[in-house]
Amino acid sequence: MNNEGNVKALVEAARGSLQAGNIQQALKEATQAVAADSKHPPALFLLGVALRRNGSLDEAIQRLSEFLLLAPSVVQGRHELALALSSRGQLSAAAVELQKAVDMDPKFSPALLALSDVLLAQGDESAAAKAHARAVLTQDVDPALRKATELFASGRVGVAEGICREYLRVHPTDVNAIRLLGDIGYKLGIMEEAVQLYARCLELAPDYHRARHKYALALSKQDKFEAAMKEVSRLITIDSNNIAYKALHAAVASSAGRFDEAHVVYEDVLARAPDAVAILTSYGHSLRYSGQGEKAATIYRRAIEVDPGHGDAYWSLANLKTVKFTAPEVEEMSNQLHALEGDSPDKYHLAFAVGKALEDLKDYAGSFDAYKTGNEIKRRYSGYDSKDNAHRIDDSIAVCDESFMAQFNAGGHPDSSPIFIVGLPRSGSTLLEQILASHSQVEATAELHFISRIAAQLEGTRKRGERRRYPRLLADLNSDERVALGQQYLDACSVYRTTGKKFIDKLPNNFMHIGLIRAILPNATIIDARRAPMAACFANFKQLFAEGQPFTYSLEDIGHYYVDYHRLMGHWQKIIPEQTLTVHYENVVTDLEGQVARLLDHCSLPFEDACVRFHENDRAVRSASSEQVRQPIFRGGLDQWRHYEEYLGPLNNVLKSCDLGIV
Repeated sequence: MNNEGNVKALVEAARGSLQAGNIQQALKEATQAVAADSKHPPALFLLGVALRRNGSLDEAIQRLSEFLLLAPSVVQGRHELALALSSRGQLSAAAVELQKAVDMDPKFSPALLALSDVLLAQGDESAAAKAHARAVLTQDVDPALRKATELFASGRVGVAEGICREYLRVHPTDVNAIRLLGDIGYKLGIMEEAVQLYARCLELAPDYHRARHKYALALSKQDKFEAAMKEVSRLITIDSNNIAYKALHAAVASSAGRFDEAHVVYEDVLARAPDAVAILTSYGHSLRYSGQGEKAATIYRRAIEVDPGHGDAYWSLANLKTVKFTAPEVEEMSNQLHALEGDSPDKYHLAFAVGKALEDLKDYAGSFDAYKTGNEIKRRYSGYDSKDNAHRIDDSIAVCDESFMAQFNAGGHPDSSPIFIVGLPRSGSTLLEQILASHSQVEATAELHFISRIAAQLEGTRKRGERRRYPRLLADLNSDERVALGQQYLDACSVYRTTGKKFIDKLPNNFMHIGLIRAILPNATIIDARRAPMAACFANFKQLFAEGQPFTYSLEDIGHYYVDYHRLMGHWQKIIPEQTLTVHYENVVTDLEGQVARLLDHCSLPFEDACVRFHENDRAVRSASSEQVRQPIFRGGLDQWRHYEEYLGPLNNVLKSCDLGIV
């Protein structure tokens, strides 16, 4: 037999051995084939596959790369190389190869599923869900489910939801459809339903690991951390080396405040996948919230080294507020920003980072231009409706008058431990939290969403155009229901509490639900963190929030929101003055000890000097001010907005058009 015939025979033998699962024999035969002809594409491919399955990842990557130089258009080669890169921990490189594969063949399901896994490992749940949906489309599925999946993959989530629900009405046990509807709920932030759908999916198909992964994420989003960890443990038992499962473990542990545990796992993940930019950034967030700002900055810079276009890492570094960018960093991120065309998360992250960097350099014109760019992109993503928000405030003021609220002067859950800090973001709420949490009888929790979830639970599903029932429906609650809802809130908060002390819930937006708080927790303390309008509004305009707060991405929207907040808080202070205290940020800065005394008196707490020395408290802080509140009072921030005054006409016009009495 000539050499060519010998190589072909060895290739066929290696292929047969691989199909039979005899990896060592396949490795031997493919090695002999390549030794006979080092430029024979099928021999190189099979050798690469055998090496990958044998765990010899570096050599597998080398051989598969050699194969692709000879046969660059073979999608199976891209797929195999990506699997080797992913197993080697090179997630970003794997994603690139998989994207090339699906670009060449959009119907190549293995590459789409692998891409979904890699994106999930990197923490990009949205892109992973879309890749998985595209993989489903390669199968022979019902036309209705196909349409719903196509719509979801293209971003038309609302239309996809209606079609998927109708499909499930006829096919209630189709696990792909159940999971798709779960992904839709997850995307829309309807976590309670997403949790139920993923759980149902797993009842029908316990080995549906992708559904279990999303189930754990959804549980975590619901603050059900113990339940989420049980699902994580099941996944890790199945595959203890799976980077996606390890990254999930770290993310859930961090969300639960178990930072020491999370950081050990993050270090393990990054030892395996050092180029995983999204995981690096998530690790930086966890370090920051746990009080390790300097190490967080180091990790963010590592992420930037891996991917100089990763906007989230640049913004996260800027958002520490204590970091000053070097001149080369400012130039690099500016170049990256200007090179991007079209809207994208990288672009708006970079825009906000450039805005902060140029602000530090006192280039206020350039800084405002960058902030404006970032806000315009985020505004297009948000779909915020300021008129709808005004209508909600109108409803609350009209419904919750003196006679309506008088029915809550008795009853409700008697617990007096909750302290709600409300107001606008960036108005000093984290500072007040830090002050109070420095008291021996108070502990901080987080920005908890439990009150708004109870409000949504009471409202239920509302048809398009139907009048809101909340807060009118509060009058329908009997005494037992009010007590039960108060207990529901306290039980939900317990996951964040470690003692029987008073505790702080500092979600600013709870000012909209003070009527509900009064009804179910009449002995709770409410503190309004207030800041001068122009300063508060501009502080929001230049802040990119991780989630929520969609009103902050337009000067006009922010102005209208401030006016709505101001008039609703004025209403609450007239109706229930004994329960609410307004604390002005400017007064805290200029008279710290006096304002600390007011705060503690309102909370029925004895004065403690530790509250004045709040910056010595090294507790975990989950907000944009996490580094600032670990420093003494900063007076320079009172009038920072004046550097931008000439650009803030639209905001000033909104505020002046309303009689706030303080503009």
